[in-house]
Amino acid sequence: QVQLVESGGGLVQTGTSLRLSCAASGRTFSSYDMAWFRQAAGKEREFVASIKRSGSITYYADSVKGRFTISRDNAKNTVYLQMNTLKPEDTAVYYCAAGWQPYTIVGVTTEKEYDYWGQGTQVTVSS
Repeated sequence: QVQLVESGGGLVQTGTSLRLSCAASGRTFSSYDMAWFRQAAGKEREFVASIKRSGSITYYADSVKGRFTISRDNAKNTVYLQMNTLKPEDTAVYYCAAGWQPYTIVGVTTEKEYDYWGQGTQVTVSS
């Protein structure tokens, strides 16, 4: 069992940066692949980024590639999402998720492949 708690959301202006954190409970954090998803008002939840349990392989949605960076610190049981050059269309509730996939499987973007979810943190980007 893994419990996830996101933090770091807020109201920012276009072009600025924000870093989200997701703290995980339990001693098996390093066994899970981690991901960030987001859900804008009135829209379905969508994949943002993922990172393999070793931290060596990452994958991004095209909409955030080059602007967002996912990372993890297994010693701190924490995964991060550094968001740069934010745009109004990045406004959403951001969720972190944990799941297990074989090491050779990269870029898992479907929600059902992730077993544990946080409660979400709101990010609002004003124009």
